Amino acid sequence: MEGFNHSRVSEFVLFGLTDSPELQIFFFVMFSIFYLMTMFGNCLILLTVLSTPHLHSPMYFLLSNLSLIDMCLSSFATPKMIMDFFTQRKTISFEGCISQIFFLHLFTGTEIVLLISMSFDRYIAICKPLHYSTIMSQRVCVGLVVTSWTVGFLHTISQLAFTLYLPFCGPNVVDSFFCDLPVVIQLACIDIYVLGIFMISTSGVIALISFLLLLTSYIIVLVAIKDHSSSGSSKAFSTCTAHFIVVLMFFGPCIFIYVWPFTNFLVDKVLSVFYTIFTPFLNPIIYTLRNQEMKTLIWRLRKRHVLTWLQSQGQHLRGSAESKT
Repeated sequence: MEGFNHSRVSEFVLFGLTDSPELQIFFFVMFSIFYLMTMFGNCLILLTVLSTPHLHSPMYFLLSNLSLIDMCLSSFATPKMIMDFFTQRKTISFEGCISQIFFLHLFTGTEIVLLISMSFDRYIAICKPLHYSTIMSQRVCVGLVVTSWTVGFLHTISQLAFTLYLPFCGPNVVDSFFCDLPVVIQLACIDIYVLGIFMISTSGVIALISFLLLLTSYIIVLVAIKDHSSSGSSKAFSTCTAHFIVVLMFFGPCIFIYVWPFTNFLVDKVLSVFYTIFTPFLNPIIYTLRNQEMKTLIWRLRKRHVLTWLQSQGQHLRGSAESKT
């Protein structure tokens, strides 16, 4: 192992999305806009939920935590990718590469468990409404969030347990715009096929099983509200539909990439962009545009802050005029 440490590469070269200067400028503008809107949208959801006592309910508590995770998921690699569009040689240190793998699996593992928790919340709210307040207590909600982060942490540690000790002595070109296990461990100087299949497929199997569990839970909920035509049932159907759209967008790319490891397709890069950039961007849009309550409260919050700003500016101008006189 000491010999491996001496020969270990100090940095990796990221192949990126494209080497075309025109496309790099286009991607720089597009991804910069997506990233800024992702951070703004999720921050707005967090601020709205935290500042509105009416939204201090289990569903919005879990939603605010989803927004926090989406902000983290979109930030572990996207800012570097945006800056790399103007870099001739896109490099990342060995420690930075391992950090990206760590945070990717931490946030995705956490979001998987959190999405399962959100489906459980909707199941209890629709199928057992009389027991909802008892089952989904504040203690249970906090426990679900803590469990999500704990599972995410244990998952990423299990993925890195063997990776840190693999000998990386060259080549060092990563065929992606960020470091992830399927492309990084192929650069090890030993035959890691069996180990790689085990490490990567576990992520794929976990994602597939979780998706099937979520799909089953939403089918049960939709069947439960199928014969109802009240406005409450219509709202529940709309909420479950929005949740399932999020689940499908998040799990689809993960399952495709990790169930079939060691297959470098161009579509893998596209799907990586989708679940690290587009899904965190679309989550706040889906939850706000399909939720009239959230839209109304966000509008009120924005209006209140604008009025506060105008009042402060008016006081400042009056103070300046009085000092001049």
